Amino acid sequence: MIFRTAVEHAKKHPGLIPQFFFICLGMGGASMYLIRLARGPHVTWNKTKNPEPWNNLDPTYQYKLVAINTDYKNLKKDGPEF
Repeated sequence: MIFRTAVEHAKKHPGLIPQFFFICLGMGGASMYLIRLARGPHVTWNKTKNPEPWNNLDPTYQYKLVAINTDYKNLKKDGPEF
């Protein structure tokens, strides 16, 4: 119903087509980023199975979405094993 209404408005006003495109693109990007955050190493969904999942990560794991100055391949673990 909402999609059909949007198509009818786009037929009447063709200038709305780019706006609909960028709104859908933004919503899709935001949804994908939220999914990425929910599946990250710092999120615990099941505390009985793995209460501290961040301790099992390799020191070369890239935590950030974009790492400009950090080369994660050459990092060594400084802390103790848990």
